[in-house]
Amino acid sequence: METMKFFRSMHTVLACGLLSTFAFASCSDDDAPVPTPTPTENHAVMILDKDKRDMIYSMVDLESNRGRIYEINYNVDYMLDEALKFEIDGTVRLKQFVALYLMDTIPQSKSVALSYDAGCSAFAAPDKKSGDYLMGRNFDFNHWDKDKNRVMIPLIAVHTAPKGGKKSVSFVDGQFIDYKSGFYTDGKSDLSMLMALPYLMLDGVNEDGFAISVLKLDGKQTLQKKAGQKKIFTTVAMRLLLDRASTVNEAIEMLGQYNMCMDQDSTASYHFFMADAKGDYAIVEYTPATPEAHPTQMEVLRGHDTLRCVTNFYVSPNMLYSANGGQSYHGRDRYNNLRKGLLEHSYNVTPSQGLDLLKTVAQGPDGDQGSTGFTQWSEIYNLSQKRVTMHILREWDKSFTFQVK
Repeated sequence: METMKFFRSMHTVLACGLLSTFAFASCSDDDAPVPTPTPTENHAVMILDKDKRDMIYSMVDLESNRGRIYEINYNVDYMLDEALKFEIDGTVRLKQFVALYLMDTIPQSKSVALSYDAGCSAFAAPDKKSGDYLMGRNFDFNHWDKDKNRVMIPLIAVHTAPKGGKKSVSFVDGQFIDYKSGFYTDGKSDLSMLMALPYLMLDGVNEDGFAISVLKLDGKQTLQKKAGQKKIFTTVAMRLLLDRASTVNEAIEMLGQYNMCMDQDSTASYHFFMADAKGDYAIVEYTPATPEAHPTQMEVLRGHDTLRCVTNFYVSPNMLYSANGGQSYHGRDRYNNLRKGLLEHSYNVTPSQGLDLLKTVAQGPDGDQGSTGFTQWSEIYNLSQKRVTMHILREWDKSFTFQVK
């Protein structure tokens, strides 16, 4: 999706209730994270509420001061029920929701960018050695500036524990809200848009071991219009599922209750790859009735080992002869390598074998201008243990671990 500017002229004052409290549960291969100083030089001009400001200024740089990977305990109410009622159908509507419900004041001169995209790889497999169930995931995306220089992102790990919902950890590309590496203490970035973090995830896992990731597809965006169903945007749907689904079956049932809308200003669609601690997994795609139409038909693809991995083309049999399905080369090599590796291990991998699979399909550092071919992070999810082991920027000798407790 293209980055869009949204000039806000709305006014609201909102008092958010506190969520249940919880603590960070992460570490790296190095010493324990050293919290960065409170960035008093960085303002959050749209946030007046003390609890929100305390939350914003509690972020931790997991490498002390490198500005590449942060962690935050999002412990104020992000108002999911209101977001579902708001019928968010794209990034413009999402920004409107954040402005109206999560921010406290909207300066007339303030504009905020929000974009969304994902070109990635994912797989699921059991680990017979331990009996645990795993999910692997590479998030691949290139960000470029106007001078064709690569923009380095901040990865943000977001812990949530909503009242009445499930604890989870999810992962955000901060550049999608116009934050660059080091933004938190650069002395100039306004931190107000951190309030949007729960609705910006690209993958995550909850306390029951349900995990979900999103991957890009080429073609027209999904626009479902079933009578009597509310609209829902890609990342809002992921938030809903992490907060309220324990299994793949529950997630599929929830998705079927909404009209999926994948941003009307986009020229792409997306599919979901999900797995759970019971060993179930599925690909959820939205397919069109004709090649010229917007995707409207929700399809669930599961129950066969060939569906244990996915990249960036439709795997639905209904798309076999489509330019964006069986005839697509977008992610085909990565898909073939994942399939080959899984088959060699009889579709059972240890965490180290799973990481080796992710290495074979990792991309970068040199990608074509505008391509998604740059691996920002790689993860092995242990769904049984509710634990994520992450590597950033193909730095395989250093990892970060996140635990949902």
